[in-house]
Amino acid sequence: MLKRILLALLAALVVLTVAVAVNTWRRPSVQLQVPAIQKAAVDERAAAQRLAGAIPIRTVSSFEGLQRNGEEFQKLHAYLAQHFPRLHATLKKEVVGDNALLYTWAGSDPSARPIALMAHQDVVPIAPGTEKAWEVDPFSGEIKNGFVWGRGAWDNKGNLLAQMEAVEMLLAQGFQPRQTVYLVAGDDEEVSGLRGAKPIAELLKSRGVRLEWVLDEGLLVTEGVLPGLDKPAALIGLAEKGYATFFLSLDVPPGHSSMPPSATAIGGMSAALARLEANPMPAAIRGVAGEMFGALAPEMHGFNRVALSNLWLFGPVVQGQLEKGASSNAMLRTTTALTIVRAGNKDNVLPGRAEAAVNFRVLPGDSLASVEAHLRKTLANDAIAVQAYPGNSEPSPVSPSEGLGYRAIAQSVRQVFPEAVVAPGLMIAATDSRHFSIVSDAVYRFSPVRAKPDELPRFHGTNERISIANYVEMIQFYHQLLRNTAQPQ
Repeated sequence: MLKRILLALLAALVVLTVAVAVNTWRRPSVQLQVPAIQKAAVDERAAAQRLAGAIPIRTVSSFEGLQRNGEEFQKLHAYLAQHFPRLHATLKKEVVGDNALLYTWAGSDPSARPIALMAHQDVVPIAPGTEKAWEVDPFSGEIKNGFVWGRGAWDNKGNLLAQMEAVEMLLAQGFQPRQTVYLVAGDDEEVSGLRGAKPIAELLKSRGVRLEWVLDEGLLVTEGVLPGLDKPAALIGLAEKGYATFFLSLDVPPGHSSMPPSATAIGGMSAALARLEANPMPAAIRGVAGEMFGALAPEMHGFNRVALSNLWLFGPVVQGQLEKGASSNAMLRTTTALTIVRAGNKDNVLPGRAEAAVNFRVLPGDSLASVEAHLRKTLANDAIAVQAYPGNSEPSPVSPSEGLGYRAIAQSVRQVFPEAVVAPGLMIAATDSRHFSIVSDAVYRFSPVRAKPDELPRFHGTNERISIANYVEMIQFYHQLLRNTAQPQ
């Protein structure tokens, strides 16, 4: 009997091993095969100087709009008009709201649905106290060691000017797009896009415009970020997570610290927050994350390829590893972040009020309602008042990975970054593009920016920069993308 059991187990193991091997071997590459191209010739020194010249214009975003930095945006508009004369002579320019820009480049085929390229003019401020940690003045636009340095070089004046460089070059070559092209440049992306991108989307909708596809900033060409993948990974965002902040408050009678009650405002709020942090919303390899790993699996090597090709067997192991990393965990679940706690102002006084803020980034498939329900259940304290932030937004719709827009972007990536592996991805932060779902079913988020692990902290951080070589590739990408859209679909 024992022998039979052992033989049965051995047979089952052999069958399982064969099934795993066959699944791994049979999973084909989904990479788009494209012919090599002659990349557009770019005067890299002149282009770098134009980008560098835009950095000292301090278009720092604010909730107050024109009450702060309005003149800086006007300076940037004048700068763009001066340095991209063909674009401003040919495209129709409109200023929407305070300082958002909408350019219209008429296409040759009126029956073709238009497309939109997005970027934004505003930048985040320098974190107080970190100025001395910068290698250069953060608003100098200094060119040093092959890089353009300064706030906005990466996010997002790099994208904005690269798009304009590409259009300027194409106009000089006598090019006209087949589809009408809109260039959208918001002025408040870093503080919600409610004054810039949203009114532009609403304006286009009021004119009856329906966009074939939209491309905004987003995921990057990462190198050395994904274990088991030797090639750069160019991830095209199909969707972005929703944004949900809830403000919490707990009121109790104040008192003297010499006679503390059994329950205090600080203790009650702290216990509730600890429960919230210890009980995140569930994770799973599904949706966009599932698509991404499906596309990457055939390009990987070793056990990573085997595991990702056989998630039916190795799913729990893979998920467990992904949950250990902050960025990979964020792709699998709605995340919970405790961001603000306030209580008390004197060491011998029991405060009568404790306040906190919790920020969730909502995975497609979850909703603001389901997040709030999870929040209230996990807090497990009816005395804590919950107020939703008015600017909360649902996750974006998921754009198709088989559509014309995705194919055009993937084709252009493979032509300009031929060594890169292209895969769908999920944008875990918020962009202006979320406002454009009202005018398009295909909204993508991708920035042609190369990034290694040690470069990622520069995003919104200290010593932001972009290499001149990469900036040239950015220009070439937008140039090729517009060239590719000129072909009949």
